[in-house]
Amino acid sequence: MNQKLKKTPGIYLVGFMGSGKSTVGRLLAEILGWDFMDLDEQIERLAGCSIREVFEQQGEAVFRDIEHNALRAQADQVSCGRARVVALGGGAFAFERNRQATADAGLSVWLDAPAEALWERVQAETHRPLAQDQASFNALLDSRREAYSHADLHVDALQPPEAIARRIAESV
Repeated sequence: MNQKLKKTPGIYLVGFMGSGKSTVGRLLAEILGWDFMDLDEQIERLAGCSIREVFEQQGEAVFRDIEHNALRAQADQVSCGRARVVALGGGAFAFERNRQATADAGLSVWLDAPAEALWERVQAETHRPLAQDQASFNALLDSRREAYSHADLHVDALQPPEAIARRIAESV
């Protein structure tokens, strides 16, 4: 196992919406025998409403603060030796403060897929406030790719989720 993970046993799955972070995260946590945390689910519990409602009622800035605090809490658990896999929301890794939080407490893994495949996965979903049309979806993905490239590990997310989880487990 990676030396850094022995000290801070955290794996943070990053990537755009539809890349499979939650699905792969659950499988990876099971393989490793670690806890799993979906950061978006945690945010909804903390906010007492859906992410869409937070965006609509309080704005993206408030959402990003809640998101950062939730991520920081997970990183603190990892720093105390509590092993976990954390699936971040699609925009979390776009912010330096969140990239730093993950760098300080484990390894980040970018689940990457082409825009067309990601759009195919999310276009019918109604709970994603930033996936309203394909043109803005593609522009947002393009604006985040550079941030995702800072991840410690880059994985092709077109494979079946089980294969992705196994590949990550073997890589760390």
